[in-house]
Amino acid sequence: MSESPDEPRTTVLHDVHESAGATLVDFAGWLMPLRYGSETAEHKAVREAAGLFDLSHMGEIRVSGPQAAAVMDHAFVGFLSKVKIGRARYTMLTGTDGGVLDDLIVYRLGEDEYLAVANAANADVVASVLAERAEGFDARVEDESSQYSLIAIQGPRAAEILAPLTDADLGEIRYYAGYEHTVAGVPVLLARTGYTGEDGFEIFVKPAEHATDIWSALMEQGADRGLVPAGLSARDTLRLEAGMPLYGQELSPELTPYDAGLGRLVKLEKDEFVGRHALEEASRNTRPRRLIGLASRGRRPLRKDQQVLRDGEPVGTLTSGAPSPTLGRPIAMAYVDSELDTATGVFTVDVRGRGEAVDVVELPFYQRDT
Repeated sequence: MSESPDEPRTTVLHDVHESAGATLVDFAGWLMPLRYGSETAEHKAVREAAGLFDLSHMGEIRVSGPQAAAVMDHAFVGFLSKVKIGRARYTMLTGTDGGVLDDLIVYRLGEDEYLAVANAANADVVASVLAERAEGFDARVEDESSQYSLIAIQGPRAAEILAPLTDADLGEIRYYAGYEHTVAGVPVLLARTGYTGEDGFEIFVKPAEHATDIWSALMEQGADRGLVPAGLSARDTLRLEAGMPLYGQELSPELTPYDAGLGRLVKLEKDEFVGRHALEEASRNTRPRRLIGLASRGRRPLRKDQQVLRDGEPVGTLTSGAPSPTLGRPIAMAYVDSELDTATGVFTVDVRGRGEAVDVVELPFYQRDT
């Protein structure tokens, strides 16, 4: 992987992406595939068959030692000491003021061992904050991001494609669970997690160099089952349809989990954790804003930072927006005043000075049949 401070880093799969004709862009300091051809086709493949994603830009931070569970309870808003071995938990790292520093998935690998998977843009911050919060505990914090590749196979045919290549009984791996198995003969952490709204698996490969063999084996196995490589564009529209927040858009240091409607992640029954006082205060107060879904009646794209208007008056701001291949029209998420009555009035979005008519709809926009 490239380590030049002046250029974006590249993943182990960089040459594979170039050979596949990917359009590569700088994302959080990494040169990543935006699309391989048609982002709409990649999106639809994940909804109808399967897509393969390189997520090696994500960060992996290991916390281990006799007091690892205590560190996790102290550092995060969740009750991670209660997570069973082999299971995972979606949680948040907040500042002392309750603002979200990152949202991430934490895997419990053993009694005294956890793996925190951070967003690419926040990996260094998460590693640094965890190391600071582990001081005084009998535990180690190790940033292992450079040692891992991460591949995700997502879609209704993901299990069918993966099954012949792994020693795992995929029917026994529950959602938000991860266990040590092999894929294409390579030892991996195999997790049933994802960011698309579909069933699927994330494959943590260490050492990172083995990712090429796993990618090739999956592409070959899925060649006649509709599997395609998919880039960041498809991943974004998939997560948006599924109503999943994106850090830097629906989540930020200026917002608490309660602002984002994710107060359920905060376990105030814990005796103490960083940000607890501020979050307890936030839990007692009326949320100043809430997140809503919007679906356009027209075709003009809805984009981040556009204003939401009701009867011509500004009432909120879009956090994410894109055309929805599944719904066939543009969709968006927006923060509006928590007291706003969304059942009355005419809602529009200011698209370059012209109001685009939208409907307020329930989130998520898309939910797979289970």
